[in-house]
Amino acid sequence: MSETTRPTRAPAPVLTVPPAVRVLPARHPWRWVATAVVAVLAAMAVHALVANPVWEWPTVGRFLFSATILRSLWFTVELTLVGTAIGLVLGTVLALMRMSDNPLLTGVSFTYISVFRSVPLILQLLFWYNLAILYERIGVGIPFGPQFWSIGTQDLIGPVTAACLGLGLHQAAYFAEIVRSGFLAIDPGQREAAAALGIPRGRQFWRIQLPQALRIIVPTTGNEIIGLLKGTSVVYIMALPELFYQVQVVYSRTGRVIPLLVVAAVWYFVLTSALSVLQWFVERHYGRGSSRSQDDLPLVVLLRSVRGARARRLEASR
Repeated sequence: MSETTRPTRAPAPVLTVPPAVRVLPARHPWRWVATAVVAVLAAMAVHALVANPVWEWPTVGRFLFSATILRSLWFTVELTLVGTAIGLVLGTVLALMRMSDNPLLTGVSFTYISVFRSVPLILQLLFWYNLAILYERIGVGIPFGPQFWSIGTQDLIGPVTAACLGLGLHQAAYFAEIVRSGFLAIDPGQREAAAALGIPRGRQFWRIQLPQALRIIVPTTGNEIIGLLKGTSVVYIMALPELFYQVQVVYSRTGRVIPLLVVAAVWYFVLTSALSVLQWFVERHYGRGSSRSQDDLPLVVLLRSVRGARARRLEASR
């Protein structure tokens, strides 16, 4: 009887630990060269601002917080707020009219947007300021019939009212196109799916369409508001005491042209920066759940880079 042979078991493999691999960070020499060039140019710009006595920085500091400048600054903010409110409300109505299936509503909205975007803002302001030349009185009554009540146009529409109307009605044409583009960017299939699920139209608008449209509307609207803030300087032709006009009055009286212009530039920079920060927070709020990453503010990026560099230095010292 032959002896059965058992299969021989293969020896267990010997596990060898590979040597530690040293990972070298990617080197970016041209990035450091560009950083050095930008740093030198920035230092030269700061030196030119500080060393040149023509800027008269003590005079800038003296007028920066003067009562006259602060009052004109607040008036500029008021014009911006009123113009934005009129523009957003009327612009939303015009956008809905433009998207309507009614040809009359669509035609009226298209005509309004075309006219008010074609005529320069300064001409619109002059038109509203001189409206009393065309119509001495404005009243309420039966269309094409007698009037029950009327008031003088000059008494109803003063310089401030004319400025608010001009800014708001001009801005409404741009806001209308911004709102319309935001709603047109939504996939029509979402509305069809919501209707198939039996979701009411009001809930479709507030919960599905509006949040997605605002992701597109908010950035462009923020830019338009910043443009409107700077555009309020045009009302100087109506002798209204906004920031730019008041700066002109002060430097024509004192002869300090450059320092007063710097004062106006500083305050415009402060206001636009505040609006930019507010816009960033609003964009971040409505951008939740979106795959698009939100860009951080430059100051946040700088602080994060400094914190990261400090952490790496502490880790290397250990």
